[in-house]
Amino acid sequence: MTSTDWIGFLGVTILLVAFFLNLTDKLKKDSLVYLFLNLIGASIACFASVLLNYWPFIILEGSWSMVSAFGIYKYFKKESI
Repeated sequence: MTSTDWIGFLGVTILLVAFFLNLTDKLKKDSLVYLFLNLIGASIACFASVLLNYWPFIILEGSWSMVSAFGIYKYFKKESI
């Protein structure tokens, strides 16, 4: 496996762990940890996709990162009220 493969593997592993923890009710979908795991995992997977120059997954993972970042923004906005 190449370093790009390992980077992508790390990103999707983080995403799958977050998803599994959510399905098993260990993390709520609007918890900060869940949102951060999604942001970090999707960002790493997006980076690997950039290294591969594979546009479908750049768009998918980039969008996933932005949605997660928006969720974090909403989390802190809600907490400050």
